[in-house]
Amino acid sequence: MKHLLKITAFICCLLAPTYDVNAQRKKNDYSEKNTSIFPRGQRVPANNFTGKAWVQQLILPDSAFNIPVGNVTFEAGARTYWHSHPGGQALLALDGVGYYQEKGKEIQVLRKGDTIKCPPNTPHWHGASPETGFTQIAITPNTSSGRVNWLQPVTDQEYSSFRK
Repeated sequence: MKHLLKITAFICCLLAPTYDVNAQRKKNDYSEKNTSIFPRGQRVPANNFTGKAWVQQLILPDSAFNIPVGNVTFEAGARTYWHSHPGGQALLALDGVGYYQEKGKEIQVLRKGDTIKCPPNTPHWHGASPETGFTQIAITPNTSSGRVNWLQPVTDQEYSSFRK
């Protein structure tokens, strides 16, 4: 009986570090726990984003609906560059923890159910918090005057300026 207990304890000791590593990996890998009802979509090119992000276009603009709508998923730490929208933008937080900042203002934390109305031509950025991924719906109205004007990257100092 003692021999069986020793073998069981030995196996538990072998498996415990593996369990902890896998639990930590899953905690940090937002894509594994994303519960969005929409597909993750296509990987966004890195030329206007820092980190990994995906976009699934939900509504493409056409003659009847001049309002693109997309589901955007950011891995922890990922974010857009500074940018503005001639027609403004609305963001709907679906999952995770996100950041949103307008030029000259403090970072706002976004959680499931939060909404943002970004005024036209207002430089801003948005993305995930450093620890948690983030999924949002991005709605860009009034695209007849243009969709987006990309600016410079958000610096690490700007990104980490959030005051808890």
